Amino acid sequence: MFPDLTRDDVFRIETRRLWLRWPRARDAEAITRLAGERAVAEMTARIPHPLPRAEVDAFLLDARARNIDGTGLTLALSRRADPAGLIGIVGLSAGAEGVPELGYWLGRPHWGAGLMAEAACALVEAFFAYAGGEVLQASARVENAASQRVLASCGFQHAGRAQKAFPARGGDLAVDLYRLDRARWRDWQMPSAQAA
Repeated sequence: MFPDLTRDDVFRIETRRLWLRWPRARDAEAITRLAGERAVAEMTARIPHPLPRAEVDAFLLDARARNIDGTGLTLALSRRADPAGLIGIVGLSAGAEGVPELGYWLGRPHWGAGLMAEAACALVEAFFAYAGGEVLQASARVENAASQRVLASCGFQHAGRAQKAFPARGGDLAVDLYRLDRARWRDWQMPSAQAA
């Protein structure tokens, strides 16, 4: 899914306020604290609350393995002023029917500043511009308006509603489905093309 340039742990994406970099073992404490908070965890399919440190360690090993073999790309979000810190995670992984899926979470102290939209849009751009991707999918719990705004800000279009497995929540939950293809992404990048 991803080219060689993303398969080295020195790979990073820089945005105006963030660095998106490979997650590291030293990120485990911040992940445990931020992702394990109930308000964050309950909007995700796989993060339990409370979040055991052993699961974070396993996640880090798995994310790095998928980054190395190119089957996914998981990146830690750090503020440019604190590149060793971690405030969230954004990633692309294999989704249903072979269509890559965008997923993310952001620590609660960092909500409301547009940081996740900045990070998600940067990863989406890398997927289409450098990885030769053709289509992405994503989903958000129906009550997660903030996540829906992130997806809309990156050009995703609403594609319906469905039930999706949320193992950490104990069953299936209703989600809004989103989709973004290369043509729409290209138009999204060129506002003058939309007006024509």
